[in-house]
Formats: sequence, C-alpha cells, structure tokens
Amino acid sequence: MKFFENIYTYDYSFPAVSLAYFLRYPNPYSRHVLTTDVIDRYVDPNTHRLHTTRIHLKKSKVPSGILKLLPKGIGGSDNSGQSYILETTVVDVNEGWMESESRNMEWTGILSVVERQHYQREPLDGTLQRLEGLSLDDKPSEQTTVKTTVTFRSRFGQGMLLGWRKSEGEYEEEAPKRGLLTSLSTAGIQRTIELIGLNRTRDAILKSKQGMNVVLERLRNGGIVGVLEGMRQDREAAVMGGQGPWKRVWLRGHASHDDDN
Repeated sequence: MKFFENIYTYDYSFPAVSLAYFLRYPNPYSRHVLTTDVIDRYVDPNTHRLHTTRIHLKKSKVPSGILKLLPKGIGGSDNSGQSYILETTVVDVNEGWMESESRNMEWTGILSVVERQHYQREPLDGTLQRLEGLSLDDKPSEQTTVKTTVTFRSRFGQGMLLGWRKSEGEYEEEAPKRGLLTSLSTAGIQRTIELIGLNRTRDAILKSKQGMNVVLERLRNGGIVGVLEGMRQDREAAVMGGQGPWKRVWLRGHASHDDDN
C-alpha cells in the first residue's frame, strides 16, 4: 500500500471553491471526463450538511507500465475504454468545510485508488465572519485550503485474478502451496503497480488544481453563466478533438450555415 499527500491553498472563499468543485467538469484539463451524474443528494435535518453522491464516466485505460506486468489477455479490449469513478461529498456551509472521497470502480483487483480531500475555510484576518454570496472581489477576506490524501492498494496475484478460485470453494488449497519466491514476486509486482499509480497521480493532482483555477476564474469573471459557457466550449472542444481537421472545418461551416438560416 502506498500513500500520496498534498496541501494546496486557493485564493478564493470557501463558498466559491465548494461551488467550483461541483462545477469542475468539464474544464480544459479534464476533457477525458465524459459525463457526471448525481445519484443521491440530501441535506441532513440534524446537522444541516449537504450530502452528495455522484458518478463520473471517464475515458480510461490501464497504464502501459501496468499492462506489461499482467498475464497476457488481462486488460483486453477495455484497455482503451471507459471507467466509472464514485464520488461522495459532505459540505458544512456554517463551519466552512467540505470532505470528499473518490474511488475507482473498475480494475480494483489490479489497483484500487481512493482519493480523500478536506477543504477548509481559512480567514485571512483570523476571524470567522458570516459571508454573503461567493465573495469573489479582488480583495478576498479568506482563502480555502485543501488537503488531498490518495491511497493505492494492489491485490494483483490474490484470489480469482490468478485463477486460484474459479468459483466458491474451488482451488482453496492452492494458495498455501505457493513457494517463497512466488510470494516475493507477487509482492514486488503489487508494489510496482502501486508506484506506477502514484506517479500518475502526481500529474493528475496538478491538472486538477489547474482545472479548478480555470473554473474559479470563470466564476469570478462571468458568474454561473460564465462557468456554464466555459463548460459548453470544453464539451465542444472534446468532441472536435476526436475529429480530423477537414471534419472540424466542415462542422464549423455547417454550424455557420444553420445560423444564417
């Protein structure tokens, strides 16, 4: 098991950052996110905290470095497909904090990645005051600090993945018969897979910060309308990015022709 930890401060108020968090997809740094759906949302009547569960569909593939470690055939055609990320959040507006947890729903036997974030309101003058609106002026009275912790765990080589148990009760005696060398090799592969995931996450966290800052700037300059317009442009860019140059020119020309009519 490996861990990654990072602390970052946004020069925006907590209401602005928490709103940007829920509006962060798509942005120029996350065009691989295809869809975002809310599957549950409620306010706890006792704590008055907002609880949200969302699921994100992303373009995804098993990293080539991990594929080289897997037996031939594992990875298959889904290697260049899509994957789901389950996200849960809790927001306390009165106390000024938000906690989130995101975890992958595919390939968990090869590598399970759990990302936890804690957003905390940080008044610049050390005094907590009730904020009105999003506080997006040029001289903010507070910042928002986010602490990110990511846990990586590979179970590769355990249980069904190597065929020790094809069904309940089968091959139950196979696992204890493994030699010391096999055990060490399995542990080494697991550590390598976790390290590859760790290295990829460093880059992903940087892009996540950049994406959030883009959304926050859109919020500052154009409010919710500005954010929604930016999202529309990013969706168009993602679609156009999958087309050849002549197809993109044709689509733009076709759109202009429709507007003239």
